[in-house]
Amino acid sequence: MDQFFHIRMLMSIIVSLSVATLLKGVAKLIEHPTKVRLYWVHLAWVGFIFLSLLDFWWWEILLKKVSAWSFGSYVFIICFVVVYYIICSLLFPDDMKEYDGYKGYFYSRKAWFFSFLGVSFLFDVCDTLLKGVDHYHALGTEYIIRIAIHVLLCLLAIRSRNERFHAALVIFFILYNLFWVIRKYQVL
Repeated sequence: MDQFFHIRMLMSIIVSLSVATLLKGVAKLIEHPTKVRLYWVHLAWVGFIFLSLLDFWWWEILLKKVSAWSFGSYVFIICFVVVYYIICSLLFPDDMKEYDGYKGYFYSRKAWFFSFLGVSFLFDVCDTLLKGVDHYHALGTEYIIRIAIHVLLCLLAIRSRNERFHAALVIFFILYNLFWVIRKYQVL
């Protein structure tokens, strides 16, 4: 068994828990549509994070190129996946009794959500470099500009209570991510 296979096992468990959290949350909304008021911005973030998890897992196969794994690299990768799990858990809490719906919940937890989302973008840079400088350069200048803009927008989202801003932000993130995936992810 190679090192990457060993590391990938734990990664896949945490990614699976993340996806399961999203799917279970969506299934609960379908099962009990009147139990909690829905909020389309919240649901759009669920879609964005699901796409982000697919995106993450697609590129993690390139970690097989890492010839020697340090404990630090291992811990970093696991922490990266844990960040995604926390984001998913923030989207679907166990208990909504304190809130009148997902709109109130989303805005009450937006600082946590966007903090972890911003961290995920920063971790992505380190993850990309772990896969090799050639991989980093292959993504082009747009990659680092994309990360910087996404982190900046997350910082703005932490401060903003403007619903139009949050609606525009999630639409931008989804459309840009789809555009990025279509252009960059045809073949591993």
